[in-house]
Amino acid sequence: MTIQLFNTATPRLEPFTPVTDGHAGLYVCGATVQGSPHIGHMRTAVVFDQLRRWLLYRGYDVTFVRNVTDIDDKILAKSVEESRPWWAHAYHYFQEFTAAYDALGVLRPTYEPLATGHMTEMIELIDRLIAAGHAYPALDGSADVYFDAHSWPDYGSLTNQQLDDMAAADDAPLRGKRDPRDFALWKAHKDGDPLTASWPSPWGRGRPGWHIECSAMSTKYLGAEFDIHGGGLDLRFPHHENERAQSNAAGDPFARIWMHSGLLNIGGDKMSKSLGNSVFAHDLFAASNPLAVRYALSTAHYRSVLEFSEELVAKQENALGRFENFLTRAREILGEDAPPAPEVEDGYRRRAFDVPADFAAAMDHDLSVPKALSVAFSAVGEGYRLLESGDPDRGALIRTVAELELMLDVLGVNPLAANWTTASGADSAAEAGLRVLVDELATERLAAKQAKDYARADEIRDLLTRAGVQLEDTPGGYRYSLKG
Repeated sequence: MTIQLFNTATPRLEPFTPVTDGHAGLYVCGATVQGSPHIGHMRTAVVFDQLRRWLLYRGYDVTFVRNVTDIDDKILAKSVEESRPWWAHAYHYFQEFTAAYDALGVLRPTYEPLATGHMTEMIELIDRLIAAGHAYPALDGSADVYFDAHSWPDYGSLTNQQLDDMAAADDAPLRGKRDPRDFALWKAHKDGDPLTASWPSPWGRGRPGWHIECSAMSTKYLGAEFDIHGGGLDLRFPHHENERAQSNAAGDPFARIWMHSGLLNIGGDKMSKSLGNSVFAHDLFAASNPLAVRYALSTAHYRSVLEFSEELVAKQENALGRFENFLTRAREILGEDAPPAPEVEDGYRRRAFDVPADFAAAMDHDLSVPKALSVAFSAVGEGYRLLESGDPDRGALIRTVAELELMLDVLGVNPLAANWTTASGADSAAEAGLRVLVDELATERLAAKQAKDYARADEIRDLLTRAGVQLEDTPGGYRYSLKG
């Protein structure tokens, strides 16, 4: 089956037909590193990490580019508030974002370009736009340069808007514009701003506008035409609309498919700074297992609104425990016959089995991760039934383990993957030891129940309870949690 993706620009489902056979070029607008990452940033990161993993599974060589906006009005203002040089401020929060992505098991990008490292490419692109009659130096003689929105008839097509219905662009004052909707490509250096936050250009010292950064960086690393451009839904307008307009106006075909991840609600309200309900990654990871956070971010389709809460994260611990308990028990039973762990680094090319057809169909249909997770749940249910048979069919158990781990790894939520089992050092070792002890006692208790030795079964349960382990029987086996 062909991968179908929803193209915001159309808008409809379209088959994924790459520019170059066997290759996928994916560009995602990364962070403007003005402050700490919040859970909205993390959702976008998880969505496109899962898309990347699925493209790798489907056999594509993927070039994944995620930029960093490290120069911007907000960065300059925030750096003054926090009393540090603007470049140090940007680097500090760039590191925070990197740590948060790593904590969530997001694969590192193929390239992660910084805006400040690509001034030459931006100036060249602006020159092309001026030469083509789609941009002009500011009318007031400053070093500002603007995109002429009226010069491009398709302006507004990405978001289905008419130019006359649009509000004025608020990224620069009106003083040098032909039209209030014209947006800044280059911004003149202002008195009071650090001189280090400006660069020489044919129009005078200044720095780039936000939108030109992504157009220049994406085409440098992926070419004038590439496969997928992604980002959060909040970037559709004006950022992506402006990117598309200026790139097409300069003569670049640009992105074939535009994808946008949905927004987050907190307590029924849209997460926003004005409401003060932002959930920051470092606070969330201090209170919750990052794997459970990633799982929670996968429970709604990527284009839908996700109602996020600590309760949602907590509920995922049981689901993850069910996967982990089964896989640990099954691998111990299989011993040397256990299948090799899936490896995303090789694009999942060395795999013992394929994912089930239902899982593949869900992922091929616009990355329907919740449906794919339901297939994984069915597989673990079948796995527990095999274990409870007392003498499981080893061939069937091997297939179930291999397929389940591959499904979970493609989604980035395999609890036995190396990045999760080594993430917390000594704590992981202690948890692994606890799992072994609980599994041995739970298996002994199951055997006692099957032999109708209920006294011994109750004795084992009481022993675990005194040790702070809450054991719960389920239709598919058992799960446990630690009190408190």
